[in-house]
Amino acid sequence: DPTLIHENANKDSNVYSTQRDLLAGAVSKAAAFNMLPPAVSNAHMKGDIHFHDADYSPFTAQSNCSLPNFWDMLANGFTLGNAPMASPKSIAIAATQITQIMKDVASSQYGGQTANRADEHLARYAKKDYEKFLEEARETIPDGMPVEFARRQVESAKKNEPAKLHFGSREPLPMDTPFHTDVDELEQEREILAKIRTRKAIYDAMQTMEYQINSNRVSNGQTPFVTVGFGLGTDWFSREIQRAILLNRIRGLGKEHHTAIFPKLVFTVKHGVNADPGDPNYDLKQLALESATKRMYPDVVFYENIVKITGSFKAPMGCRSFLQGWINPETGKDEEDGRMNLGVVTVNVPRIAIESHGDKARFWKLFDERMEVAHQALQFRIMRCKEATPVNAPTLFRFGAFGRLGANDNVDALFKNERATVSLGYIGLAETTAVFYGKNWIRDHGWDPEGKEFALSIVKRMNELCKQWSKSEGYHYSVYSTPAESLTDRFNRMDREKFGRIEGVTDHDFYTNSFHYPVWLQPTPMEKLNYEKDFPYYASGGFINYCEYPCLQDNPKALEAVWDYAYNIGIGYLGTNTPIDHCFVCGFQGDFEPTEEGFKCPECGNSNPDKCNVTKRTCGYLGSPVQRPMVHGRHEEIAHRVKHMSGETGRVTLDDGTTREWFEEAK
Repeated sequence: DPTLIHENANKDSNVYSTQRDLLAGAVSKAAAFNMLPPAVSNAHMKGDIHFHDADYSPFTAQSNCSLPNFWDMLANGFTLGNAPMASPKSIAIAATQITQIMKDVASSQYGGQTANRADEHLARYAKKDYEKFLEEARETIPDGMPVEFARRQVESAKKNEPAKLHFGSREPLPMDTPFHTDVDELEQEREILAKIRTRKAIYDAMQTMEYQINSNRVSNGQTPFVTVGFGLGTDWFSREIQRAILLNRIRGLGKEHHTAIFPKLVFTVKHGVNADPGDPNYDLKQLALESATKRMYPDVVFYENIVKITGSFKAPMGCRSFLQGWINPETGKDEEDGRMNLGVVTVNVPRIAIESHGDKARFWKLFDERMEVAHQALQFRIMRCKEATPVNAPTLFRFGAFGRLGANDNVDALFKNERATVSLGYIGLAETTAVFYGKNWIRDHGWDPEGKEFALSIVKRMNELCKQWSKSEGYHYSVYSTPAESLTDRFNRMDREKFGRIEGVTDHDFYTNSFHYPVWLQPTPMEKLNYEKDFPYYASGGFINYCEYPCLQDNPKALEAVWDYAYNIGIGYLGTNTPIDHCFVCGFQGDFEPTEEGFKCPECGNSNPDKCNVTKRTCGYLGSPVQRPMVHGRHEEIAHRVKHMSGETGRVTLDDGTTREWFEEAK
């Protein structure tokens, strides 16, 4: 069944572990719909709602996505399997331990996980390397050595510093400076030498993380869905960690320099840190822009806007789910790490509109009825998660990822008082609005203000309901802009079968994700963001904005202009979609063409997964659709995407040395 094996583009259905997971998932789903309240099970089967991840929950009491507290685990030690782990004494060991924790967390939950503010937290372990190298430098540069001899030794070390630690063919980094200028000259030279050696240790550790995450497979047959949030640290160690993360991503994996799918990188932009020329980390913003034009990652979060939208700053859990600001009543401090989401239920909003036959009063009546069924489903999710025991997932509950409970403690201590979130999802606001305002309510360069206000009123109403439920029950219900990797196909297909093809509503093989501008229209990036900017403030439990660009490797300033504009108008979280496919047969680089079932090189027609690297934005994360095909509706959605700027979309150097280029003109 293609809809089953292609449901998750991160799963390779050819391998045994994935096949076993798919088979177990089918059994779990069958059991799940006998466990759920009848109204919930019936609504899911009919396509009124979607009870997500039924191949794991409620058959098991697993939770969804999270911000594991890696930093408490590294600082205070933990046990993994049969091995007690002490706090690491180097960044290399810290990186290895984190990837081991990630693998175990991924086997204990079904959603994504994020290393939040990784650069700032890992800096302490890089500093341990520096202290070790400084002691070694005191041996190689002993007291009494002539300063000129010491300086030549340091200059030699700098000269021999591997080029990978710099910027390829561009100017290398300047000579390092000591941390202290109030010490004698020999000690200053030792500090410089220790910094040079520490830089390599940091780079190697970040490379270890990149390769280990991408080479891991967990019990459910997929690569751990991992996100790394970074960008705020301004000390030397944090800056070098940021640089190493970005340089490793730009260079790619293996001899063919494949684009790494994981970890998803999320770079934080903040005024006074890196947003503007003169900020201490502005150079790292430039490196992040280069990486985004070449590898699509990092996505960016804008610090102040995330605080306004969600109540405090944090990176997303996985691709787009956000925790809400929460003050720990025991400490009186904001707490993000160690928290989680308990699950998602998504409502088929276009179906409500279709069934209302253009009558808004009927729409809102049906809407409230469906929301109450979704509420029952979410209540069941909470109840089922509370039935877990600490021994079910020791890494999560006993050894620090979520908390440090005793073997017989109640896991609800980590969920209640709105510490955990649970998500009410939605899909297809563009199609829903078309039922009432016609298919042309939103166009290439504009929209009907009444139509947008109606779409916004839907999310506002969901937000009101979530606040009511949270207040009465003590668990944080939040509105979630569902990524709908396969749901975009399922809901649309079921509605076409039930209602036929309705112009502007079911006439594509997919529904538009959440509040997004329809992908087949061509607004400018600024127009698209202006339309979408208001929705996340009512859907703070999960959101992301995207723009579609031509090739920008030679024009990163164009991307920076969009980033800065988005920051200024209140966008919280922005992704970059740009052509980065590569054919290893003819050398083409750019946008592969969609075919009925996949993608092919526009120059030579190559679609052999062993001879190309095709990277597309699946939904919140990247995917390799030639290697791991996706469900039909998502493939159609990607095929319908158009660029929001004119420009080159690919090029190839021919045998005679000339260059052939492809262009797409925006309207």
